[in-house]
Amino acid sequence: MKIAALVLAAGGSSRLGQPKQLVSFQGQTLIRHIVKTAASAGCAPVVVVVGRDQQRIAAELADLPVTILPNEKWEHGLGTSIRAGVAALPEVDAVIILACDQPHVDETLLHRLMAEQHRTQRPMVGSSYAQTVGIPALFSSACFAKLLSLGDEEGAKSLLLSRPNETSTVAFAAGEIDLDTPNDLQRIAR
Repeated sequence: MKIAALVLAAGGSSRLGQPKQLVSFQGQTLIRHIVKTAASAGCAPVVVVVGRDQQRIAAELADLPVTILPNEKWEHGLGTSIRAGVAALPEVDAVIILACDQPHVDETLLHRLMAEQHRTQRPMVGSSYAQTVGIPALFSSACFAKLLSLGDEEGAKSLLLSRPNETSTVAFAAGEIDLDTPNDLQRIAR
């Protein structure tokens, strides 16, 4: 089974005040961590959708096997990045959608998403945390048309929640930890 990774890294990090993609955590930037995690889990290709900070992010990932995909409409919302990324994928069986601001995503979690999809044959497998379901999430190619029809401000979570009979989940308690504000950075640094 050929599974791509789609890393959403186009956001402007307005609440953080600096590009969160380039924040250092445990010795490497968040974007580098998530790209290396996806590649080591066997995802190929790894497509990184970038926005305002595209040149700095591309430079940070220059030595890694990634496809950098600029999204000129990134300011219009997350859905624009998902649509751009899915539209750019070659023929694959599935895609795992990731963000770089969840520092506890690891190879084991990505393998669990793949195994759950194989076990249940459901077209979507999301990560469950904080009484909800979200990304990282795996979407089979049967879902690509739905992902391509997301509204500008819609994320993949809306698709997971709107189709519970087509969605399976894996527990990922640390998924609720994401880095959006300076307080988040201080809390995780402790």
